[in-house]
Amino acid sequence: MQLTEAQRLDWLRLIRTEGVGPRTFRRLVNRFGGAAAALEALPDLTGRQGRRVVPPARGEAEAELAALTRLGGRLVATGEAEYPRLLTQADAAPPLLAVRGAPILNRPAAALVGSRNASSARLAFTERLACGLGEAGLTVVSGLARGIDARAHRASLRTGTVAVMAGGQDRIYPASHAALVEAILAEGGAVLAEMPMGWEPRGRDFPRRNRIISGLSYGTVVVEAARRSGSLITARYALEQNREVFAVPGSPLDPRAEGTNDLIRQGATLVAEVSHVLEVLGPIIERGPDAEAAPARGRPDLAEQPDFWDEIALDADGAALDPVPQWRTCAAAERPAGDDAPPEPQDDRARIVALLGPSPVGTDELARSAGVGARIVQSVLLELELDGRIERHGSGSVSLVSR
Repeated sequence: MQLTEAQRLDWLRLIRTEGVGPRTFRRLVNRFGGAAAALEALPDLTGRQGRRVVPPARGEAEAELAALTRLGGRLVATGEAEYPRLLTQADAAPPLLAVRGAPILNRPAAALVGSRNASSARLAFTERLACGLGEAGLTVVSGLARGIDARAHRASLRTGTVAVMAGGQDRIYPASHAALVEAILAEGGAVLAEMPMGWEPRGRDFPRRNRIISGLSYGTVVVEAARRSGSLITARYALEQNREVFAVPGSPLDPRAEGTNDLIRQGATLVAEVSHVLEVLGPIIERGPDAEAAPARGRPDLAEQPDFWDEIALDADGAALDPVPQWRTCAAAERPAGDDAPPEPQDDRARIVALLGPSPVGTDELARSAGVGARIVQSVLLELELDGRIERHGSGSVSLVSR
């Protein structure tokens, strides 16, 4: 299937209509035979329930598409050749994706996600995993956040990486990753967004993004995550989509590893080297994206997950059942992503301390992760050692002393 430009604009208008999310979009198109007919019927359909919803004007859709084109992007629709086939199997897959970069979305992929406030040891392991997966022919997918996500993208620039954004294509979050986005595009990677141009990411946009990260991937590796980390939402979506979930074990003394250790206890595949991922995903990838999915090994409990769309409730025939929901916001929706993680430390000493944990890490990796010189690292480590806060190990590695 290939949409005409007129059909693409109709699809864009429908998905941008208040109360229309991915599920409602499909029900409306199925009932009325196309987006154009659904757009025409929607005001009367919703008016019978007390609040008439009027789709955006055609000019608004044309303006959004023109802005995306100026940025070097394109809109890809479900069913078109470039749309990722794995993602179509996911519940509530976006009808349209704004895409910049190379057409690599149908290459075999694995997701690497984890803590924004990551330890230096896990950042180093993320790099090793991303390099190994890339060299094995897999695209590395992640969410462009600081910490684990950013290291995964940087380590797989040469072999191919896909960044999934929570806001619009012109609203990079965090803003400090604008250069990383340009590097991804320059090296043959891709950047995806579901939300409109100009959309500033808010709290509930990030779990929305997470279902796309897992949906693009044959498996999701959680490298480091506390118990309330957003990375665990990605893992739950992966399970819901019948995809593989992997977790990197960590010290029981490190709160940043509690989430990943819990995943392993619940049945996720333990990952200590890249081969542990490849051994599981290899046979699945050979069957291809259109193979019938194996039953999930465990169903996640999504009961506490919020509904991320205020969708018009329709019956099986596409008739409106309930009053049209008001376009609501909540306190979480007004916060940018990352509020569940401490802000990134600004001074050198605090940044180095934040990167340390119970697992030993080399001083060279510390300097690299903190973005400071070796002399500064040694000075801070000496201060911490005199204070009894670190322990030195062989080969010049250090770890925090548990208190």
